[in-house]
Amino acid sequence: MLVSGTAIVTEQDAALWTDGRYFLQASQQMDNNWTLMKMGLKETPSQEDWLISVLPENSKVGVDPWIIAADQWKNMSKALSNAGHSLVVVQDNLIDAIWEDRPPRPSTKLIALGLKYAGQHISLDDKQCRNLILKVRGKFKNVSWFVVTALDEIAWLFNLRRSDIEYNPVFFAYAIIGISNIKLFVDSKRLLHPAVREHLELDSPSKPELTIQGFPYESVYTELQAVCAALAPKEKMWICDKVSCALTQVIPKAHRSAIPYTPLCLAKAVKSPTEIQGMKMAHVNQMCELFAWLEKEIPKGTVTEISVADKAEELHSQQKDFVGLSFPTISSVGPNGAVIHYRPLPETNRTLSLNEVYLIDLDGTTDMTRTVHFGTPSDYEKGHIAVSAAVFPNETKGHLLDSFARASLWDSGLDYLHGTGHGVRCFLNVHEGPCGISYKTFADEPLEAGMIVSDEPGYYEDGSFGIRLENVVLVIPAKTKYNYRNRGSLTFEPLTLVPIQLKMINTDLLTQKENTDWLNDTFIYAEHLTSP
Repeated sequence: MLVSGTAIVTEQDAALWTDGRYFLQASQQMDNNWTLMKMGLKETPSQEDWLISVLPENSKVGVDPWIIAADQWKNMSKALSNAGHSLVVVQDNLIDAIWEDRPPRPSTKLIALGLKYAGQHISLDDKQCRNLILKVRGKFKNVSWFVVTALDEIAWLFNLRRSDIEYNPVFFAYAIIGISNIKLFVDSKRLLHPAVREHLELDSPSKPELTIQGFPYESVYTELQAVCAALAPKEKMWICDKVSCALTQVIPKAHRSAIPYTPLCLAKAVKSPTEIQGMKMAHVNQMCELFAWLEKEIPKGTVTEISVADKAEELHSQQKDFVGLSFPTISSVGPNGAVIHYRPLPETNRTLSLNEVYLIDLDGTTDMTRTVHFGTPSDYEKGHIAVSAAVFPNETKGHLLDSFARASLWDSGLDYLHGTGHGVRCFLNVHEGPCGISYKTFADEPLEAGMIVSDEPGYYEDGSFGIRLENVVLVIPAKTKYNYRNRGSLTFEPLTLVPIQLKMINTDLLTQKENTDWLNDTFIYAEHLTSP
């Protein structure tokens, strides 16, 4: 299952651009009609450069404006124009035209999160919403509205959940947020349920501070036009440059102000005390039982990648408040472990043995990876501890910590082709921005206390094995001997409570801090919280 890529098809050629997580998988699944473009490698051309190299003179490149980001449209249009070509709108999506069995858009009842899980009625109260607008106004003069299209931001803002996209508890919606008014665009049937109407206070008397209004999902285009038409000459509307070109172009240039992400994105990344407690409780789970089961069953020669994934989900489902997985379990043994986002299928399913490395990346409301060996291993990994044990100044961006994880691999001329960590939420998307730990620096906000991220360095030998260790960690204030210029320091508190297999670690390579301070303390902490 490839979930990140761009396909471009001409009369003579077809190419797919994807990142390092999918290089091996894409090469295995595509036939010889396609060319794999490995993003991030020096020799890989950009989409614009490739198009210019293969197109005849004065060509037109068509694209559905609803599925291309505004910034990508702008860059591609400029590059093609400079080369004598043009980027044009295709009104009818060509894939839609041949997708005969496309399922209808879901319209099941939305789930309202109670105070027990969210901490407050909606994630931003009246005052906070107004402060967000004022904050944007301070940075971008005269901004009085902003558009929200990211589904996880909308679900978080309204404390509503559903599962319109598999493994993601979100629902199809748009929102337009003003100083005293929020317009929510969602399937009209979903706004008929009394519990949802009560949760959103749709039938309550209008409040001068903030009113929520419900609109049909399809009306976002025309309603955005209406809002823009009512703007004063110097008023601005904020919109993320990753929003579709179609929706962005509704806003006249004179009123449009674009930045990389919405204020909601950053507000969502810093968790409330209720959210942090919920995430901690989610990690007190049965995964240690899974590894005990594996130790017992693998010598029998009947345990497969699929049966382990099924067993993991069975154990997860026994946990209180379990709803579902947020991604299919990555259960991979031997060479399958080198496929970074591998998913076992009947045709690829392998049996676990005492002779090969086994990698499992699993989830319930968490994100955790362990690499284990049930015989005698010969490989090791160190980078995970270097990040988890790090102490760093306030305002440090995640890309500056990325090299901590890679240093021991770089010493041997090795590396891995994915980021080291990403933002994580409880009962929402397992990947969230704008914070993370990666060599990629785009949308890289400084880490703050209260953020939750993953720490997951790895190493992969195509055709042989994959190694990855992943914990979810909470950013917390750190106590240091000194406090340079009063700026303060941060560190990580581990939330994942599943021990690392000690025989997969060469402790001779660890520093005293990594071996004694971090490794031992982590084991003691995990044992304390998970013991009966």
